[in-house]
Amino acid sequence: MSADRETLAVYDGASDRYAKRGGADWDYAALDAFLARLPAGARILDLGCGPGHLSAVMAERGMAPDPVDASAGMVALTRENFGLPARQAKFDEIDGDAVYDAVWANFSLLHAPRAEMPGHLERLARALRPGGLIHLGMKVGEGEGRDGLNRFYTYWRVEELQAALEAAGFAVDAEVRRGRGKGLDGAPFAWCLVTGRLAE
Repeated sequence: MSADRETLAVYDGASDRYAKRGGADWDYAALDAFLARLPAGARILDLGCGPGHLSAVMAERGMAPDPVDASAGMVALTRENFGLPARQAKFDEIDGDAVYDAVWANFSLLHAPRAEMPGHLERLARALRPGGLIHLGMKVGEGEGRDGLNRFYTYWRVEELQAALEAAGFAVDAEVRRGRGKGLDGAPFAWCLVTGRLAE
């Protein structure tokens, strides 16, 4: 399952609503810390860019974002609202060798089945240049399932996520950001932000 049709239908149908809440709800401290570790002009894959507000911040900070989303509605919003060259692609359609300095996958890969995660992380590792950074934002928990809007999710324990990154060739940062939030369906959830660096 490279992309879940029901999940994409939700994002296509709620793209305007999602855009209105996205920028206001986001804590930019994690993005600030991530960008501070990158050189000016760094090429960043914004995987699951949503309505594009974080790609816009990257561009404002002098970076070169590549906004990608599987939802046509989200891609259209990113183009219309920020003038960024967003493109539509699924996780398993990411290709290229050593073309990015960083990958920002913020609450996007949580829609991938657990069994597919190793392949996704391997593709992202190939797409990164040596020493490249990766950021993952995920919901914390156990198992897989659907939320109140019928979106598919895989829930991860932090240690399990760190092990998956290490298996793909990343040295994982010891510091992990954790918190709680409320989703588009109104349900509370626990989250974690994990960062790793590819070997030089």
